[in-house]
Amino acid sequence: MRSCLTAEGFRVSVTRTSQSALEAARADVPNLVIKPALDGEGRAAAGVMEKLRAVCPDILFLFVSAEADVRMAMRSLRRGAFDCIPLPFERDQVIEAVQRALEHQRIAAETPEILVRLKPRRDPNVLTGESQAMQEILTIIERVADTDVTVLIEGESGTGKELAARQLHERSSRAAGPFVAVNCAALTDSIIESELFGHVKGAFTGAIADKPGRFALASGGTLFLDEIGDLSPMGQADLLRVLEDGIYRPIGSSHTVRADARIIAATNRKLEDACRSGAFREDLLYRLNVVVITLPPLRNRPGDIARLAAVFLRHLCARHKRPLKRLSPAMLQVMEGHPWPGNVRQLRNAIERMVLLAPERLLQPSHLPPHLQSSPEQRLHPKCFEEMTLAEVQNEMIHHAIARCGGNKSEAARRLGISRRTLHQHVKTKSPEVMSRANSENSD
Repeated sequence: MRSCLTAEGFRVSVTRTSQSALEAARADVPNLVIKPALDGEGRAAAGVMEKLRAVCPDILFLFVSAEADVRMAMRSLRRGAFDCIPLPFERDQVIEAVQRALEHQRIAAETPEILVRLKPRRDPNVLTGESQAMQEILTIIERVADTDVTVLIEGESGTGKELAARQLHERSSRAAGPFVAVNCAALTDSIIESELFGHVKGAFTGAIADKPGRFALASGGTLFLDEIGDLSPMGQADLLRVLEDGIYRPIGSSHTVRADARIIAATNRKLEDACRSGAFREDLLYRLNVVVITLPPLRNRPGDIARLAAVFLRHLCARHKRPLKRLSPAMLQVMEGHPWPGNVRQLRNAIERMVLLAPERLLQPSHLPPHLQSSPEQRLHPKCFEEMTLAEVQNEMIHHAIARCGGNKSEAARRLGISRRTLHQHVKTKSPEVMSRANSENSD
């Protein structure tokens, strides 16, 4: 049980006696306890259940029972256990029972600490894999999570940067505090100060009430600055000032406020290159990259695809109430050979589509969306250009770049060496079919 639940992304502790279970629960309250319906002396486990619930009333219990113990198991269910797992059990049986129990707890729990720990269970853990790159990343997360050090997470779109930030938050002493995410690309100069630092009533026209900024909302927790490379020069200056001084002033206020939020930033750009071009402040980069976590693209770790796909299949089949499906060897070979420009996000979407649409339980390559059945690299072979006009070649290049970037137009423009505005203008005025093609390829 520990093996299969750990592989699914849960933190699992195993104790050998009821007393040690009680001591462990007092030190770190669990969401769920799985226990034999009878103890070593043949007594019902309901008494232990009551003692553990005295520690936290929201703890749920799953009892494991052999056929001969059904009477005891039913008695435990009547006294408040959530469910009973019969012996012998299957791996998928255990995972499904745990997910069902936690879903119930998410609805019914009253203790804030329990609700905080349940947040990461809404989606499966994608920061998993046997590749050396992923093992090194998990080691770094484990070592720096319970500190207030600033972390910069690098990686292409879809590699799981926000999930890595959440893991850092959830494994820290700030886990009971809020996790506040900000999309820096959406912060225009006119709203940056108000969004980050807040304002007081009457600070400007339309400020009809006090409004806390993201730093205030994240107080006691973590502030996640996504797409930090797209932050404007004004926003970079404001952020640097807070990181250096540790204080900020809401707009219109005469009082400063001490910032109490851990900063985690993420980018799909190389900030060193942005510093050399003058688009990003070097002094801000040095404040952010105390610890750097670089998430590898999925194409660089094909050996992890089978494990990720299995995690997604179990999760999505349970979520959509479908029978558990499996990947055929041929399907796995195709998936491991695909470049996955949208990375883990694209893999998850492809599997979700197959879970919903494929009638068979054994998934074959024919169940994949058409654009995943052949590599997009084949469409840009030089021989393809022989019968094409220059405009058609441009359209194909743009289409290819957008597809490789999983629909991320900013990244596609960067790879093409043009601005995002130029890309949009070309798509809108010269090749309207490009976006429809790219969107259809990423619609899964």
